[in-house]
Amino acid sequence: MNRDEKYMKEAIKQAKKAYAVNEVPIGCVIVYGDKIIGRGYNRRTTEKNPLAHAELIAIKKASKKMGDWRLEDCTMYVTLEPCQMCSGAIIQARMKRVVIGCMNPKAGCAGSVLNLLQISEFNHQAELETGVLEEECSQMMKNFFKELRKAKQKH
Repeated sequence: MNRDEKYMKEAIKQAKKAYAVNEVPIGCVIVYGDKIIGRGYNRRTTEKNPLAHAELIAIKKASKKMGDWRLEDCTMYVTLEPCQMCSGAIIQARMKRVVIGCMNPKAGCAGSVLNLLQISEFNHQAELETGVLEEECSQMMKNFFKELRKAKQKH
C-alpha cells in the first residue's frame, strides 16, 4: 500500500462515520509531513448546515492545528471529488495537493463539471491526483444511495 492509499483509507474511515449516521458518506483527512492534522466527514443533515462538508470541517481543524489559515505544504485526501464551495476553500487555504477517491460527474469541481483547483488565473493551483481507491469509494456511495432509495420506497 502506497502513501496515497494509506491516507485514503483514513478518509474512508471518516466517510464510514458519515454513513453510520445516515449522512452521504464523504470523508476527508489533511496530512502535513506524515501526520494527519485534520479530519472531517459530511454532517450537513446532522447539523442542518449546508457548509458542514467533510472538506470544510477538515480544513477548519487543520488550520487550527497549524495555527494558520495557509495549508501550503498539506495534502487533502477526500473520498469524493469536491464541490465548488470546497474547491474554492481548498484554493483559499493554499492546499498543495488534493487526492480524490471517486469523481462526481454531477457536481464535482476538480475536473468533472469544472476544475477550480487548476485555474491558471487564480493566485494558487493545487496538484491533483484522482482515482485512488476509486472502487471502494464509489461502491460506498452507490450502496448508500441504493439503501436510501429502498428506505424511501417503504414509506
